[in-house]
Amino acid sequence: MLSNLVAGLIEIYIFVLLARILVTWIPNLDPSNPIIQMLFQITDPVLEPARKLIPPIGMIDISPIIVFIALQFIAGIVRQLPF
Repeated sequence: MLSNLVAGLIEIYIFVLLARILVTWIPNLDPSNPIIQMLFQITDPVLEPARKLIPPIGMIDISPIIVFIALQFIAGIVRQLPF
């Protein structure tokens, strides 16, 4: 079904976003690494608008966590659609 395909693509994107979240926790990581740059290029189009809506709390940017939760919610809804 198309809904399962779309939900599966959203879930793959969730794993990419999770990888980006985990990468930001690693100190002394080379930002010029092609894999790191790819993660940022793939996730920035979604995270940038979220950052404009959700201000950081102190020094902590919670927008990736909010986007992560929102994508999981959307994938669940899409999976329930009848198409």
